[in-house]
Amino acid sequence: MVQQLQGTSLESRVARLQELQKEAPADIIERFEKSLEMSWVYHDSALEGVVYNKEELHQAIIVQEPPSDSSALPAYDEIRNHLNAVALVYELTQKKRLNISLDVIKKIYARLAPEELEGKAQPTYRKDMPLHRLYFHEIAPPEKISYRMRQLVQWMNATETKRSTHAVRLAAKAHHQLLHIYPFPRQSGKVARLIMNLILLRQGYPPVVIHATQRQRYYDALKTSDDAVARLITEALGATVESTINYFAGGDEEEE
Repeated sequence: MVQQLQGTSLESRVARLQELQKEAPADIIERFEKSLEMSWVYHDSALEGVVYNKEELHQAIIVQEPPSDSSALPAYDEIRNHLNAVALVYELTQKKRLNISLDVIKKIYARLAPEELEGKAQPTYRKDMPLHRLYFHEIAPPEKISYRMRQLVQWMNATETKRSTHAVRLAAKAHHQLLHIYPFPRQSGKVARLIMNLILLRQGYPPVVIHATQRQRYYDALKTSDDAVARLITEALGATVESTINYFAGGDEEEE
């Protein structure tokens, strides 16, 4: 799989996508970005077992004003928090030099769960083993979280890792390891996928949104190995590149 990742096919299609995006009119770019936000929030949340309807997504992403119905406020706040975390990832993508530090990971989590910052300088790691959760793979006991997070950050930022590990592989493994550490009491899945996309975006790739229909396969991959996760991510990335090329080319370009 590593040879496939490092082959010219994916890289050439990403280069083609970048060309099309540079040439696209501003209104087309804006429509695409709103569509991407809808898809990102919908599918990423569905992986967590939370399914938003079109009205909830439209209110939070297009209208951007709190709903008059107070019962709809929790969904609105969750979606807006998710979008704020995505916006932070894009901000970090633009930095010339960036190490994905513990501070960066905690800042992303704080955007997803701002209530965790109340009265604290930074959010803290979980302190117990959750009894009920969607992910059924093994996770780190609380006393091991800090050590394993430091190990992961050191590995991600090591010169040798960046030199010898393809960006897609690095992103997939970082995502896999973060979910096996499961550092936060909630939102760890979203944090892991945002870190994955931060790595991909900084290397010029589009973000990967794992489709809700792949939910069971995704869970199975997490329980299997980082190779299984990498295969799923690679397929999702390829599909994203081709569908986005088709979007900007107006359907005129045949898929390779």
